[in-house]
Amino acid sequence: MPVHPLIAARFPLIADVAPGTPTELLPEEALRFGEPYGEHAPPAVAVEERTIDGPHGPIRVRVYRAADLERGARSLLWAHGGGFVSGDLDMPEAHVVSLELASRLRGVVVSVEYRLAGETVHHPIPVDDVEAAWRWLLRSAAELGIDPARASLGGASAGAFLASAAALRTTGSAEAPASVLLAYPALHFPNPAVEDALAAELRELPPSLRFFPQVVLAIFQTYLGRITDIPAAETPGLADLTGFPPTRIVVSEYDDLRGSGELFALQLASRGVPAALTVAEGMLHGHLNIAPVAELPEVARSLDFLAAE
Repeated sequence: MPVHPLIAARFPLIADVAPGTPTELLPEEALRFGEPYGEHAPPAVAVEERTIDGPHGPIRVRVYRAADLERGARSLLWAHGGGFVSGDLDMPEAHVVSLELASRLRGVVVSVEYRLAGETVHHPIPVDDVEAAWRWLLRSAAELGIDPARASLGGASAGAFLASAAALRTTGSAEAPASVLLAYPALHFPNPAVEDALAAELRELPPSLRFFPQVVLAIFQTYLGRITDIPAAETPGLADLTGFPPTRIVVSEYDDLRGSGELFALQLASRGVPAALTVAEGMLHGHLNIAPVAELPEVARSLDFLAAE
C-alpha cells in the first residue's frame, strides 16, 4: 500500500529539511511532523525509575509492570533507537512502547537508557550498558515477579542492533534470552540494498526520511569510532548466528533499512533459528515513535506482533 495518507499529508512540513539535521536545529514547522495523530489512552501499567550499576558507571532504567501481572510473568529488556546518538527514556519509542508491551505481555518491561555514542563514547560502551541491564533483569527476577526463562531482549533501530549484540554475547549460555524482538533494525554495515521497485518509491520521500549510504556510514562511524576493522562477532549482520534465540522482526514498508531486517531473517533461517518477519504496511522507519491510535492501526499491529509468544 502507499505511505499512510495521514503521514504523507505531513510531508510538506519537512520537504526542505536536510538528512541528518539534529532535532534542536529543526524549524518549528518541521517539528509538527512528529505531533500525535490521535488521542492515546495509556494502559494500566505501573512505572518505576531505577538506577543500576554498569561497567561504565550508573545506568538509568525504567521498570514497567502490567496491572494484571502474575508471578512467573514474561518480561522484556527494551532499547530505544536514535542512530546511537540520540533518544531517551521519554521518547515514544521507549516510553509508550514499554507501556504497551508491558500490557500486552501481561508482564514487565525494563527500558534502558544506554550511553549515547559521541566523541568519548563508542563501541562497546552502549552494548555493555544494554548487556548490564539485561543481566540485572535476570538477577532481579524474583523481585520483579518474572520467570527468567521467559525473558526477552529487544529494541528499535539502533536499539535493535544493541539488543542483538547483547544477545550474541549470551548465545549458548544460561543467560540467553528466550527470544529477541526487533523493530526496523539496523544490523548490517554496509546496509543491504532494497529491491528496485521499493527504491523507486523511496525516492519520493522527503530527503530527511531517507537513510542514504553516507548517512548510514556516518551513523556507524560515530558508533564504532571508525569504519575499518568492524567487530564481526558483535555486529549482528556479520556474526555467526548459530544458536541465536528465536527472533521476531517488524520492518517498515517505506524504509531504506528494511533490507537489513529482511536479510537478518534469512540469515537466521539459514542457521536453523526460528525467525518471524512482518512488514508494517504504509509505515516509515521509526513508526513506533507514533502512539498506537485508531487513526493508525498498523502501529498497534506491530506491537501485537512483537508481543506474540
